[in-house]
Amino acid sequence: MHANEDPITRFTEEFERARTSERFDASRCALATASREGVPSVRFILLKSVDARGFVFFTNLHSQKARELGENPHAALAFHWESTGVQVRVEGETQLLDDAASDAYFDTRALDSRLGAWASKQSQPLASRAALVARVAKVAARFAGRHVDRPPFWGGYLLVPRRIEFWHDGVARLHDRFSYERQGDTWTVTRLYP
Repeated sequence: MHANEDPITRFTEEFERARTSERFDASRCALATASREGVPSVRFILLKSVDARGFVFFTNLHSQKARELGENPHAALAFHWESTGVQVRVEGETQLLDDAASDAYFDTRALDSRLGAWASKQSQPLASRAALVARVAKVAARFAGRHVDRPPFWGGYLLVPRRIEFWHDGVARLHDRFSYERQGDTWTVTRLYP
């Protein structure tokens, strides 16, 4: 097993391989956040992009995850692609993306998704499904025939990685594991016991 010196390049290669073979969306990953007091929570999200800066995802800025990231910017992602036998763990610190980046992504979303972003009070109590459907209908009427701009309470985050670990399934549980640690502008790679 060759350990590529750049973990972002390696992630991109593994991700592209999973996209062609994974039964579910390969961008699906678990995002772990924690409150100011260190109480953890985790949920599945969709990764929207990755580049040399890090990993990008979007959410309602009033959601539990956004509130926790406001209190404690440290977060972790976990990917598991059964079809390729690869798991990737990413740990780092998040930064809120600027309005231009959030606007650009929001405009690529399907109309129903943009309307849903306006209608949802994510993570807040909801009286009934009918109440949600009514809110979506009200938002659709409000924007009828108009461009649906990004809500001011919706945006993106960049997770800047400080550590990325790759785990490759091995025979007899003798897995291949490589941990990449950021040291300034370079990465140090270490092979780990399984």
